[in-house]
Amino acid sequence: MDAVQPEAENGPVSSSSTREVDEDETHTAMLWSIQEAVQRQTLQIGVSACGATAVVDVLQALGIEVTTEMVNLCVRTSLRRNKALLPDYLHSRSKAGATHLQLIDGADEASGGLVVGRFFSLYPQRRVKLVPWLARWILRGAVPVATMNMQRAVPAGEEIPDAWHHQLIFGVAPSAVFMTNPLDVVVEEEVHERLCSESVLLIRREDVLKRLTPDVQLSQISDQNPDPRWKALHVEDKVRQIISEEDLNDDDHPKTTHLMIPAAYSSGVTFFALRDSNVGRELLNTPELSLQ
Repeated sequence: MDAVQPEAENGPVSSSSTREVDEDETHTAMLWSIQEAVQRQTLQIGVSACGATAVVDVLQALGIEVTTEMVNLCVRTSLRRNKALLPDYLHSRSKAGATHLQLIDGADEASGGLVVGRFFSLYPQRRVKLVPWLARWILRGAVPVATMNMQRAVPAGEEIPDAWHHQLIFGVAPSAVFMTNPLDVVVEEEVHERLCSESVLLIRREDVLKRLTPDVQLSQISDQNPDPRWKALHVEDKVRQIISEEDLNDDDHPKTTHLMIPAAYSSGVTFFALRDSNVGRELLNTPELSLQ
C-alpha cells in the first residue's frame, strides 16, 4: 500500500517540550507517554524481525501508515538457517535479522521516500552523555532506534541472550531509557554498554555441537566467507577446541560456553525523521560523535 502523507511538517511533537535547549540540561523527553506506548507499540512481527518491528513504530510515530507486511518486505530480514550444517549455520547467524542500513533503507522504501534515517555509531567509545543526547534529538522531532548487543551488561545470574536487538526508544528520563518490543525501562548505563560493542556474536556451545556431523568441513567456516574477521577471530580453531573438549570428557576443567563469531551489526542509534523537515536536514548534516 502507499504511505499516507503525515500531517506534521517537522515530525512528532514531544510531550515534554518543543523548545530548543542545551543538550547537557535536558534529561527528559517523550515521544509517547507510557500509556500511549502500551497502546501503540508493535509486538514482534516475525522471526528475527525486531528491526522491521522497530521501523513499523518509527513510521507510526512519524504519522505514516504502512502495513507491517510492507515494512518487513522492505527491511528484508535475514533468517537463521537452523537446519544447515555448522559452517552455513554460523554464516547465517552472523547476519540474521537486519543491520541499521537495512532499517534506514526499509524506512525509506516503505514510506515512499518520506522518511530519512541517520546512524550514529557508539563504538568505539564516544564523547556523549546518552540520555541528554537522546533527549535533544527527541525534542527536535527525531525518532531513535537503538541497535544493541544484548549479550553485554547481562545481569548476574541471568543467561546470556542469543542475539542482538533493535528497539525503538520512545522516551528518556534521568538515568533511564524507555523502549518498545518489549515495553521496558532500562537503566542508562546498561543501555549505553549495549550500544558500545564490537561487532561480534556469541553462539552457544550446544548450538555448535548439534550441527557437527562427520561430513562437516570446518575449513568452510573461513574459506567460504570473504570477511577476514572469521580468520582474525580464529573461529575454526575455537570450534576444534570445543570438539577436543568433548573428546576429553573431562569434567574437572571448565568447557568453552560460547563461540565468538563476527556479526554484521554495528552498535549505536539510528534517528529517523521526515526527509523534508528541519530535523531531517539537521540529522544528515550533523558530524559523527567524537571518539572518547
